[in-house]
Amino acid sequence: MIDRRVLWFGLGLGGCVGLTLWLVLSGGLAGKGDGARADDNPLIDKVRSTWRAQDGETAEEIFAKVATVAHFIPRGWELGRKTDTGERVVFSWAKHRSDKTKAEYTVTWEVAPDGTMKLSAPHAKPMELGWQAFALSLVADEVANDERGVNRRFLHDPANFNFVTTAQGKLGDLLRRGRCRIDDPVEVYNSPKVDEQQTAAGDLWHVELSVDCNTPGPSYSTRDGVIIFEKREGQDWEPQSFFAKLIATSAPGSWFEFADPKDQEAFEPARKTLAK
Repeated sequence: MIDRRVLWFGLGLGGCVGLTLWLVLSGGLAGKGDGARADDNPLIDKVRSTWRAQDGETAEEIFAKVATVAHFIPRGWELGRKTDTGERVVFSWAKHRSDKTKAEYTVTWEVAPDGTMKLSAPHAKPMELGWQAFALSLVADEVANDERGVNRRFLHDPANFNFVTTAQGKLGDLLRRGRCRIDDPVEVYNSPKVDEQQTAAGDLWHVELSVDCNTPGPSYSTRDGVIIFEKREGQDWEPQSFFAKLIATSAPGSWFEFADPKDQEAFEPARKTLAK
Protein backbone atom coordinates (compact mmCIF):
# COMPACT_ATOMS: atom_id res chain seq x y z
CA MET A 1 0.00 0.00 0.00
CA ILE A 2 1.34 3.41 -0.89
CA ASP A 3 1.41 5.55 2.21
CA ARG A 4 -0.62 8.70 2.43
CA ARG A 5 1.59 11.64 1.51
CA VAL A 6 0.94 15.16 2.69
CA LEU A 7 2.36 18.08 0.73
CA TRP A 8 2.95 21.40 2.42
CA PHE A 9 2.00 24.25 0.15
CA GLY A 10 2.88 27.69 1.51
CA LEU A 11 0.43 29.78 -0.45
CA GLY A 12 0.53 33.49 0.27
CA LEU A 13 -2.54 35.62 -0.06
CA GLY A 14 -1.03 38.82 -1.36
CA GLY A 15 2.64 38.84 -0.58
CA CYS A 16 3.25 38.76 3.15
CA VAL A 17 -0.14 37.59 4.35
CA GLY A 18 0.22 33.81 4.39
CA LEU A 19 -2.43 31.21 3.87
CA THR A 20 -0.81 27.84 4.53
CA LEU A 21 -2.71 24.83 3.35
CA TRP A 22 -2.09 21.23 4.30
CA LEU A 23 -3.25 19.28 1.29
CA VAL A 24 -3.76 15.53 1.50
CA LEU A 25 -2.75 14.23 -1.88
CA SER A 26 -3.84 10.62 -1.59
CA GLY A 27 -6.07 8.55 0.64
CA GLY A 28 -4.33 5.31 -0.31
CA LEU A 29 -4.33 3.37 -3.57
CA ALA A 30 -6.23 0.17 -4.03
CA GLY A 31 -5.39 -1.46 -7.33
CA LYS A 32 -4.29 -4.96 -8.12
CA GLY A 33 -1.78 -6.18 -5.56
CA ASP A 34 -2.52 -3.32 -3.13
CA GLY A 35 -1.20 -0.50 -5.26
CA ALA A 36 -0.04 -2.18 -8.46
CA ARG A 37 -0.26 -0.13 -11.65
CA ALA A 38 -3.52 -0.61 -13.55
CA ASP A 39 -3.11 1.49 -16.67
CA ASP A 40 -5.41 -0.71 -18.74
CA ASN A 41 -8.45 -0.45 -16.46
CA PRO A 42 -11.65 0.78 -18.23
CA LEU A 43 -12.28 3.47 -15.60
CA ILE A 44 -8.74 4.78 -15.98
CA ASP A 45 -9.12 4.73 -19.76
CA LYS A 46 -12.30 6.77 -19.39
CA VAL A 47 -10.56 9.49 -17.38
CA ARG A 48 -7.61 9.56 -19.75
CA SER A 49 -9.82 9.87 -22.83
CA THR A 50 -12.75 11.94 -21.51
CA TRP A 51 -11.54 14.47 -18.94
CA ARG A 52 -10.61 17.84 -20.42
CA ALA A 53 -9.18 21.09 -19.11
CA GLN A 54 -11.02 24.30 -19.95
CA ASP A 55 -8.83 24.74 -23.03
CA GLY A 56 -9.53 21.21 -24.27
CA GLU A 57 -6.29 19.51 -23.18
CA THR A 58 -6.32 15.95 -21.86
CA ALA A 59 -4.62 15.05 -18.60
CA GLU A 60 -1.82 13.22 -20.38
CA GLU A 61 -1.19 16.18 -22.69
CA ILE A 62 -0.90 18.40 -19.61
CA PHE A 63 1.42 16.00 -17.80
CA ALA A 64 3.71 15.66 -20.83
CA LYS A 65 4.06 19.44 -21.18
CA VAL A 66 4.50 20.07 -17.46
CA ALA A 67 7.30 17.49 -17.37
CA THR A 68 9.33 19.69 -19.74
CA VAL A 69 9.39 22.72 -17.42
CA ALA A 70 8.90 21.51 -13.84
CA HIS A 71 10.28 18.82 -11.55
CA PHE A 72 7.62 16.37 -12.67
CA ILE A 73 8.36 12.71 -13.41
CA PRO A 74 5.22 10.75 -14.45
CA ARG A 75 4.92 7.39 -12.69
CA GLY A 76 1.57 5.98 -13.84
CA TRP A 77 -2.14 5.48 -13.30
CA GLU A 78 -3.90 3.48 -10.60
CA LEU A 79 -7.32 2.84 -9.14
CA GLY A 80 -8.07 4.41 -5.78
CA ARG A 81 -10.42 3.27 -3.07
CA LYS A 82 -14.12 3.76 -3.63
CA THR A 83 -15.82 6.53 -1.71
CA ASP A 84 -19.41 7.34 -0.81
CA THR A 85 -19.58 9.60 -3.88
CA GLY A 86 -17.93 7.34 -6.45
CA GLU A 87 -14.63 5.78 -7.49
CA ARG A 88 -11.14 7.24 -7.63
CA VAL A 89 -8.59 7.29 -10.41
CA VAL A 90 -5.09 8.31 -9.36
CA PHE A 91 -2.09 9.50 -11.35
CA SER A 92 1.26 9.36 -9.53
CA TRP A 93 4.30 11.52 -10.15
CA ALA A 94 7.60 12.31 -8.47
CA LYS A 95 9.88 15.33 -8.36
CA HIS A 96 13.04 13.31 -9.07
CA ARG A 97 13.74 10.04 -10.86
CA SER A 98 15.47 8.68 -7.77
CA ASP A 99 12.45 9.28 -5.51
CA LYS A 100 11.02 6.15 -3.93
CA THR A 101 7.37 5.14 -4.18
CA LYS A 102 6.57 6.65 -0.79
CA ALA A 103 7.86 10.01 -2.02
CA GLU A 104 5.38 10.18 -4.89
CA TYR A 105 2.70 12.82 -5.28
CA THR A 106 -0.70 12.20 -6.81
CA VAL A 107 -3.49 13.78 -8.83
CA THR A 108 -6.85 12.21 -8.03
CA TRP A 109 -10.16 12.24 -9.90
CA GLU A 110 -13.45 11.19 -8.31
CA VAL A 111 -15.79 9.52 -10.81
CA ALA A 112 -19.46 9.64 -9.81
CA PRO A 113 -21.91 6.83 -10.69
CA ASP A 114 -23.34 9.02 -13.47
CA GLY A 115 -19.89 9.29 -15.05
CA THR A 116 -19.19 12.85 -13.88
CA MET A 117 -15.53 13.27 -12.99
CA LYS A 118 -13.77 15.98 -11.01
CA LEU A 119 -10.38 16.65 -9.53
CA SER A 120 -10.62 16.10 -5.81
CA ALA A 121 -7.75 18.16 -4.35
CA PRO A 122 -7.16 21.94 -4.61
CA HIS A 123 -3.45 21.55 -5.43
CA ALA A 124 -4.34 19.88 -8.75
CA LYS A 125 -7.19 22.16 -9.78
CA PRO A 126 -4.95 24.62 -11.71
CA MET A 127 -4.94 21.77 -14.26
CA GLU A 128 -8.50 22.77 -15.08
CA LEU A 129 -7.14 26.03 -16.50
CA GLY A 130 -4.60 24.25 -18.73
CA TRP A 131 -1.02 23.04 -18.59
CA GLN A 132 0.63 26.42 -18.08
CA ALA A 133 -1.44 27.23 -15.00
CA PHE A 134 -0.63 23.83 -13.49
CA ALA A 135 3.07 24.14 -14.34
CA LEU A 136 3.22 27.65 -12.87
CA SER A 137 1.65 26.43 -9.63
CA LEU A 138 4.27 23.67 -9.33
CA VAL A 139 7.26 25.85 -10.25
CA ALA A 140 6.11 28.57 -7.83
CA ASP A 141 5.93 25.93 -5.11
CA GLU A 142 9.45 24.79 -6.00
CA VAL A 143 10.66 28.37 -5.47
CA ALA A 144 8.86 28.57 -2.12
CA ASN A 145 10.48 25.31 -1.02
CA ASP A 146 14.01 26.19 -2.25
CA GLU A 147 14.12 23.39 -4.80
CA ARG A 148 17.32 23.27 -6.85
CA GLY A 149 17.25 24.00 -10.56
CA VAL A 150 13.95 25.84 -10.58
CA ASN A 151 12.81 27.00 -14.02
CA ARG A 152 12.47 30.69 -13.17
CA ARG A 153 12.54 31.58 -16.85
CA PHE A 154 9.24 29.78 -17.32
CA LEU A 155 7.85 31.34 -14.15
CA HIS A 156 8.67 34.86 -15.35
CA ASP A 157 7.57 34.51 -18.99
CA PRO A 158 4.47 36.71 -19.54
CA ALA A 159 3.21 34.38 -22.29
CA ASN A 160 2.53 31.71 -19.68
CA PHE A 161 -0.14 33.89 -18.06
CA ASN A 162 -2.33 34.20 -21.14
CA PHE A 163 -4.88 31.84 -19.57
CA VAL A 164 -6.00 34.93 -17.59
CA THR A 165 -8.25 36.93 -19.90
CA THR A 166 -9.61 40.48 -19.60
CA ALA A 167 -11.74 42.82 -21.68
CA GLN A 168 -8.48 44.29 -23.01
CA GLY A 169 -7.00 40.94 -23.99
CA LYS A 170 -4.86 38.19 -22.51
CA LEU A 171 -2.87 39.11 -19.42
CA GLY A 172 0.53 37.99 -20.71
CA ASP A 173 0.12 39.92 -23.95
CA LEU A 174 -0.91 43.04 -22.03
CA LEU A 175 2.12 42.80 -19.74
CA ARG A 176 4.44 42.55 -22.73
CA ARG A 177 2.86 45.56 -24.40
CA GLY A 178 3.17 47.45 -21.12
CA ARG A 179 6.89 46.51 -20.96
CA CYS A 180 6.46 44.67 -17.67
CA ARG A 181 8.93 42.26 -16.12
CA ILE A 182 7.60 39.58 -13.80
CA ASP A 183 9.47 39.11 -10.52
CA ASP A 184 8.97 36.88 -7.49
CA PRO A 185 6.70 36.03 -5.87
CA VAL A 186 4.34 34.36 -8.33
CA GLU A 187 1.29 32.52 -7.07
CA VAL A 188 -1.19 30.35 -8.95
CA TYR A 189 -3.52 28.25 -6.85
CA ASN A 190 -7.06 27.15 -6.13
CA SER A 191 -8.94 27.72 -2.88
CA PRO A 192 -11.70 25.22 -2.13
CA LYS A 193 -15.21 26.23 -1.19
CA VAL A 194 -15.22 26.51 2.60
CA ASP A 195 -18.88 25.76 3.30
CA GLU A 196 -22.33 25.91 1.77
CA GLN A 197 -22.99 29.31 3.37
CA GLN A 198 -20.58 31.09 1.04
CA THR A 199 -22.31 33.76 -1.00
CA ALA A 200 -20.32 32.86 -4.15
CA ALA A 201 -20.53 29.26 -5.32
CA GLY A 202 -17.63 27.09 -6.38
CA ASP A 203 -13.88 27.04 -6.01
CA LEU A 204 -11.73 30.11 -6.49
CA TRP A 205 -8.64 30.36 -8.72
CA HIS A 206 -6.10 32.97 -7.65
CA VAL A 207 -3.25 34.43 -9.75
CA GLU A 208 -0.86 36.95 -8.21
CA LEU A 209 2.19 38.61 -9.75
CA SER A 210 4.80 41.12 -8.72
CA VAL A 211 5.89 43.25 -11.67
CA ASP A 212 8.17 46.11 -12.68
CA CYS A 213 6.73 48.00 -15.65
CA ASN A 214 8.46 50.58 -17.83
CA THR A 215 5.26 52.53 -18.40
CA PRO A 216 3.97 55.97 -17.38
CA GLY A 217 2.52 55.98 -13.90
CA PRO A 218 3.32 56.30 -10.20
CA SER A 219 6.33 54.28 -9.11
CA TYR A 220 4.45 52.70 -6.19
CA SER A 221 2.30 50.89 -8.76
CA THR A 222 4.70 50.36 -11.66
CA ARG A 223 7.64 49.24 -9.47
CA ASP A 224 6.92 46.13 -7.43
CA GLY A 225 3.37 46.46 -8.66
CA VAL A 226 0.89 43.89 -7.40
CA ILE A 227 -1.39 42.26 -9.96
CA ILE A 228 -4.10 39.98 -8.61
CA PHE A 229 -6.86 38.28 -10.58
CA GLU A 230 -9.39 35.77 -9.30
CA LYS A 231 -11.93 33.56 -11.01
CA ARG A 232 -14.81 31.43 -9.79
CA GLU A 233 -16.27 28.46 -11.62
CA GLY A 234 -18.26 29.55 -14.65
CA GLN A 235 -17.29 33.20 -14.22
CA ASP A 236 -14.79 35.55 -15.83
CA TRP A 237 -11.51 36.67 -14.30
CA GLU A 238 -11.96 39.65 -11.99
CA PRO A 239 -9.23 42.13 -10.93
CA GLN A 240 -8.56 42.17 -7.19
CA SER A 241 -5.84 44.84 -7.03
CA PHE A 242 -5.72 48.44 -8.22
CA PHE A 243 -3.11 47.74 -10.91
CA ALA A 244 -5.04 44.68 -12.09
CA LYS A 245 -8.18 46.77 -12.56
CA LEU A 246 -6.27 49.29 -14.70
CA ILE A 247 -4.86 46.48 -16.84
CA ALA A 248 -8.34 45.03 -17.28
CA THR A 249 -9.97 48.32 -18.29
CA SER A 250 -7.31 50.41 -20.09
CA ALA A 251 -4.93 49.82 -22.98
CA PRO A 252 -1.21 49.35 -22.24
CA GLY A 253 0.59 52.68 -22.15
CA SER A 254 -2.46 54.48 -20.77
CA TRP A 255 -3.13 52.43 -17.66
CA PHE A 256 -2.86 55.43 -15.34
CA GLU A 257 -4.03 58.12 -17.74
CA PHE A 258 -7.68 57.87 -16.73
CA ALA A 259 -7.22 56.23 -13.33
CA ASP A 260 -9.86 57.33 -10.83
CA PRO A 261 -8.39 58.19 -7.41
CA LYS A 262 -11.54 56.77 -5.83
CA ASP A 263 -10.76 53.38 -7.37
CA GLN A 264 -7.34 53.43 -5.77
CA GLU A 265 -8.92 54.29 -2.42
CA ALA A 266 -11.24 51.32 -2.78
CA PHE A 267 -8.26 48.99 -3.27
CA GLU A 268 -6.12 50.67 -0.59
CA PRO A 269 -7.14 48.37 2.31
CA ALA A 270 -6.15 45.33 0.27
CA ARG A 271 -2.84 46.95 -0.72
CA LYS A 272 -2.00 47.69 2.91
CA THR A 273 -2.83 44.11 3.86
CA LEU A 274 -0.51 42.80 1.14
CA ALA A 275 2.30 45.08 2.34
CA LYS A 276 2.30 43.70 5.90
